[in-house]
Amino acid sequence: MLLTSLLALHQVGFYLERLQDLAVLYIPKVVAAIVLLVVGWWLISWGSRLVAAATARLDVSLSSFLTSMFSIALKVLLLMSAAGMVGFETTSFVAIVGAAGLAVGLALQGTLANFAGGVLLLIFKPFTVGDVIESQGRSGTVQAIQIFNTILLTPQGDTVILPNGATSNGVIINKAHPKRALVEIQLELDSSTDFEALRQQAIPLLRHDDEVPDAPAPQVVLVALKPGATMTVAFRVYAQPSQEDALRNHLLEKLQQWFATKPLATAAPAS
Repeated sequence: MLLTSLLALHQVGFYLERLQDLAVLYIPKVVAAIVLLVVGWWLISWGSRLVAAATARLDVSLSSFLTSMFSIALKVLLLMSAAGMVGFETTSFVAIVGAAGLAVGLALQGTLANFAGGVLLLIFKPFTVGDVIESQGRSGTVQAIQIFNTILLTPQGDTVILPNGATSNGVIINKAHPKRALVEIQLELDSSTDFEALRQQAIPLLRHDDEVPDAPAPQVVLVALKPGATMTVAFRVYAQPSQEDALRNHLLEKLQQWFATKPLATAAPAS
C-alpha cells in the first residue's frame, strides 16, 4: 500500500514537472503569438484604410474588392505566422492552400480573365459610363462597368452583357470621344442616271436638314459602277455619335420621299 502511494506521488510529480516544462516552453510563444495577432490585426486594418484611400478614385466596386482582397490575404498570412510561432506545423497547410488555389484557378479561368479585364478597363478607362461604344459586334451606350462584365444599352432597348476579358482584349470603338460620326447611306440607281445632276440636287437637300451639321459638309459620291446596269451612290453626312442611328433612319425616310417625287431613277437600298 505504501509502495503504491509512493509510485502515485512520483507520477504526479513527473506530470507536474512536465507541465511546468511545457508552460516554460509554450507560454512565451503563446504570449508572443497573441501580441503578434493584436498588433498585426491593427496594422492590417490601418493598411486596409490606406488601400481604400489610395483606390478611392477608381470604381467603387474595384476599390472595395481590392481593399477586401488585401485585408483577407494579410490576415491569412498573420494567422499562419501566429500558428507557426506557437509550434503548429504550417507546411502541410500551405501546401493544401496552394493546391486548392490552383484547382480554383483552373476551374475559374474564364472568370479570372473577366476579372483581370475588368480591372484593366477600370484602370485605363478606354471608355466610361455614358459612352457609346462598339465591341464584339455589339453597339450601345455603356450603362455600367462591373468587375466581370460591361453592361450596354442598345438603341433597340436591349441590354447587352459583354464579358470584360474579351472586351479588354478585343477591338473597342469608342464613339463618344470623336466630335462627329459618319452616317453613310448607299443606294443603287440606274447607271443611266445623271450623277452630277443628282449630286447638285441632293447636297442642298441634305444640308438643309436641321439634324445635319454644316461642317463637315454633306457629300454625294459614286462608290461602285456596273456599266449598263447600276451604280452605287453614297450619301454621307456627319452627326453627333449618340445621334447616329436616329439620323440614319431620318435620312432614309427623307431620301425615300425625295426619290418618290424625282424622275431620276428608281432607288433601292444596296444589298
